[in-house]
Amino acid sequence: MSRKNAILTYTNTLFYPLDPRAEEIHIEDIAHALSQMCRANGHFKKFHSVAQHCINCTLEARARHLSERVQLACLLHDASEAYISDITRPVKCYLKEYCRIEHKLQQAIYAKFCLGDMNEAELKEVEAVDNALLYYEFERLHHQGIHKQPPRVFSSPDTSERNMTAVERQFLQLTEQLLEHIASKNR
Repeated sequence: MSRKNAILTYTNTLFYPLDPRAEEIHIEDIAHALSQMCRANGHFKKFHSVAQHCINCTLEARARHLSERVQLACLLHDASEAYISDITRPVKCYLKEYCRIEHKLQQAIYAKFCLGDMNEAELKEVEAVDNALLYYEFERLHHQGIHKQPPRVFSSPDTSERNMTAVERQFLQLTEQLLEHIASKNR
């Protein structure tokens, strides 16, 4: 793969989205970028960042007593968006090449943070949490249910409009805590 078409990240790293390398993936870049990206393609009634969504997913996973690995995966499940942004679900399903690029990048991010061996059950848990929070966000921030049957939410997601810097800091703190807990279990 040719190392062309780099982006310059928040930490001044040249990052090649089509050829992601572990040494170029920085949690500071992910936290910073996601804290400034609005969910729902900017169509919520107030600003709600992707980072805040990921934090809420992590806290929901914790409330469900899911493993710390799944909690970390919930925190990082949209991390590829820090490097390639996002496309709304109704359109993304038609963009096979984008989905391939996103998947490869997301796998590189998971591998960087010791989640490259996630099994199908863990990935389904992440997906279930993500979908539950998606429903909750639309209900709270758009006053619209997006499914006939609302999923059960075990936590109290924060949908208040929060300062981006505070969200970025919380994202980084959660990452550090989860990585420490996971590492201590593996010693």
